[in-house]
Amino acid sequence: MNCKKENNLQQCNCSYPCSKKGICCECIAYHRRARELPACFFPKAAEATYDRSFAHFARLVTEGKIQ
Repeated sequence: MNCKKENNLQQCNCSYPCSKKGICCECIAYHRRARELPACFFPKAAEATYDRSFAHFARLVTEGKIQ
């Protein structure tokens, strides 16, 4: 399977500079090990907090900010 990094970068809302940007499989694996979700799961304002925790995501869903 070929990585579609250039296509992924067009949709990536992550504001943190890192070597995994646009390489979704590496990004997801990294965040899963840290018990987090990648930036693309969060709206822009929530992503900017760098709180990628499962709890933050659940709170946003409960508040109706993520559907």
